[in-house]
Amino acid sequence: MRNLLIFLLLLGAIWWVRRALTRPRNGASRGAKKVAGPERMLACAHCGVNVPESEGVRDGEVFFCCETHRSLGDAGKGD
Repeated sequence: MRNLLIFLLLLGAIWWVRRALTRPRNGASRGAKKVAGPERMLACAHCGVNVPESEGVRDGEVFFCCETHRSLGDAGKGD
């Protein structure tokens, strides 16, 4: 019985050491996406939906949520 307990403790120690050695040292190694900071949300000139700036489309100074709305134009131009 004593030998079984020693064997299990040895297996646990080996598992713990192996896990500690293979664990990444920082969060970047785990495939986590690093975010530099909050991103600006801009309103689409056609529909008014707020979209992250990196996902939208610009036509000069005017911002649109997608290429389709850019081709349709600004909703406020006809008013």
